Formats: sequence, structure tokens, C-alpha cells
Amino acid sequence: MTSLLSQTLRITEIFYSIQGESRSLGLPTVFVRLTGCPLRCQYCDTAYAFSGGELQTLQAILAEVARHAPRYVCVTGGEPLAQPNAIPLLAALCDAGYAVSLETSGALDVGAVDARVSRVVDLKTPDSLEVGRNLYGNMALLGPEDQVKFVICSRADYDWARFKLDELQLPGRVGEILFSPSHGQLAPRTLAEWIVQDNLPVRFQMQLHKYLWNDEPGH
Repeated sequence: MTSLLSQTLRITEIFYSIQGESRSLGLPTVFVRLTGCPLRCQYCDTAYAFSGGELQTLQAILAEVARHAPRYVCVTGGEPLAQPNAIPLLAALCDAGYAVSLETSGALDVGAVDARVSRVVDLKTPDSLEVGRNLYGNMALLGPEDQVKFVICSRADYDWARFKLDELQLPGRVGEILFSPSHGQLAPRTLAEWIVQDNLPVRFQMQLHKYLWNDEPGH
């Protein structure tokens, strides 16, 4: 256990805020943002996490999380799974008694993630410019505690995502299917109206943190 706690990860920031998206929207949550990402989505709002950061031991990360006494912890990025030690971090957070979620691009294998973690897996749309990075094998690994997220930039993206719902048989198999408008690219009302018109079995969501704190780092 001592050697495990001495393992390191490169961390961009650890902060306590309100969850701005996903099934736990609105809940006070500690965010552990890992540094680095192999993707370059054109709408990315966390490019500051691509590089830099600070090496921290697993023990130091757990201590900083505990300082806030949270109920919920979200491991995010960048792309957390680009760092192999994200896997023991997720397990250690679960062992500590937190409700843990992982936000991942969907380009890396989620199979080794602790089963207690709610995996929030993106499916990159064509307008993200990273659709070719989708690892579709991840979809078969997901279950009722997991979530699949589509960031929608256009009507073409919406139609693509609607097709993927059926092709991958997502409704009823994963816990949540999230459709989110790309901030500044698609009007939220427009996406909401499309979802209602088509009676889709998805949850519309907006990124709450962008409206509360203008997407400032550390919020």
C-alpha cells in the first residue's frame, strides 16, 4: 500500500465546485484534473490542461481531496486515462468512500476502470474533428451506472448522434445518454427543440459552470 501511495500523476488542478454537467449536475464535487490529452477537439475548453501540471503522489492527491470532505469526486482532464496511474487513483477514491465519476474522451480503453466508478464516455461527433478516435469497443463495456455524452455542434452532428443511439443500442443499456450543445456553436434552445420533436430517449444538458463562472479554471 505504501508503494501504491507513492505513485505519481501529473495534476493540473484539484478544486471544489458545482458539477456543471452529467447525471450529477448541480452537486458539490471535488474535481481532480489530470494533465495531458492525445486529442484536439475543435471545441475543447480545457486546452490549459494539455501540458504543464505538477507531479503529485497518490497520497498527496487523496489528502487534498479529503481536505474538502466531499461526497462526490470527478476525475477529469485533459484525458485522465492517458496516465496509467489514473486507474489506481480511481480505485483509491472509491476505497475512500466517495461517489466517483470519470470523464473520458472515449478514445482510450475504459475496461480497467474500477467497476464502482461511473464512467462518462464521450462519443466524438464529426464536427469535433476527432470522430476517428472513437473506440467503439468501449460501448459494450458500459452499463446502468455509466453515461455516454455527445457534444453537438450542428444539425449534421445531431443526425449522426441520433443514428448512433440505434446503431449502438444505447437506450436502456447505459444509465444516461447526454446531448449537450457545443457552447457558442449551437443554440441550446435549438438542440432542445430537436430532441423534443424527435422524442429522443436522452437527457438534454447545458454546461452549468459556463454560466456560473464563465468557464474560469478552478471552477
